[in-house]
Amino acid sequence: MSGGWDAVVVGARVAGAATALLLARAGRKVLLIDRAAFPSDTMSTLFIHQPGVAKLSEWGVLPALLDSGCPVLDTISYEVGGVRLAAPAPVMPGAPAAFAPRRQVLDQLLVDAAVKAGVEFVDRANLQELVHSGGRVTGVRFRTATGVRTEYARLVVGADGMRSRVAQLVDAPLEVSDPRASCVYYTAWTGITTGFGFHESPGNWIVRIPTHDDVTLISTYFPQDRFAEVRQDPFRHHLAAVRSTAPELYQQVAEADQVEAIIGTGDQQNYFRRGHGPGWVLVGDAGHHLDTISARGITNALLQAAFLAEELAVGTADPVRLDAALARFTRRRDEELTEPYQSTLELARLTVTPSRLEMLRTIAASPELTGRYFAVVAGMLGIDELFDDDALFDDFDDLDDLDDEDQF
Repeated sequence: MSGGWDAVVVGARVAGAATALLLARAGRKVLLIDRAAFPSDTMSTLFIHQPGVAKLSEWGVLPALLDSGCPVLDTISYEVGGVRLAAPAPVMPGAPAAFAPRRQVLDQLLVDAAVKAGVEFVDRANLQELVHSGGRVTGVRFRTATGVRTEYARLVVGADGMRSRVAQLVDAPLEVSDPRASCVYYTAWTGITTGFGFHESPGNWIVRIPTHDDVTLISTYFPQDRFAEVRQDPFRHHLAAVRSTAPELYQQVAEADQVEAIIGTGDQQNYFRRGHGPGWVLVGDAGHHLDTISARGITNALLQAAFLAEELAVGTADPVRLDAALARFTRRRDEELTEPYQSTLELARLTVTPSRLEMLRTIAASPELTGRYFAVVAGMLGIDELFDDDALFDDFDDLDDLDDEDQF
């Protein structure tokens, strides 16, 4: 038995490694554990929106990501219903573009930075149970190849994903929950030169995502009620969706080399869990998950790590102050992430309404509006900021007829 940790972080992917990094840099003594062997891959959209990139830059991790050979995604396009939007990727301080690194690269870079900051990291560590004392979580018990370890801490951070073991052990309830809306399948190819972008038609959403080693990930989204059908022959349905919704991309796929087997899931959960309790807190997908169609997961994880680290500036020694800081983190998480959650749910319904097409035609006619639209998609602007400048719309009298739900 050992002790003295300010925090034990369970889960060393993006949310957990970033949290451990920031807490260690703030002078906390941190133990980081994960059940997987590192470095290793995991199913992911890979994409990091500009606010997430800005965090990597702020933390000094972006140069290493660039050195890894991750491509710079500095253009973006979107095609739906005969409308095409294309523009340079929006930029913000610290984020000259977007990126989509392979997870065995990104996750390991964050773990390495955390270890350099003083974090002790243990992989292939399976959480067995939480330790309690006086009504609080006060530590963890986990198994490694050499036996069972018990570690005590003032705070246990659950960063162990959508099926969080920590969330199960503390019985964290779902406070917001919406039905699954889509299912998704991914393939990986070399020889595709389309750059980053997406294509939409009723019932389909196609994304092309360049990543390391000249590989382009292609993801296809289908309505959740088609999952039982699609999973019977996912590759056939995947290619058929690309052919019908993105024919120019399909032409390249027909001549490209597939480098990884198709993978996918129908378990696209949408929820906010209770985010904290006495001696514990959930970050990343453990506390909040949304349909991957908007590729917000990595960015949300990085933002949540930043929110938590800022609130924990008060330290972990005083349980009363610690619990108050955890409550502030949860409120901030919910306030900041509710709008993208709602817009993601709308997008995941895979419907193309006439009013949204009219909106997109209007946007496509204006380079300024197009850039602003993609900034909204990236999370750099709120939806209510898309149409801020009335002077842009003198020639578009019918914009007042758009429903709020169509403005994304």
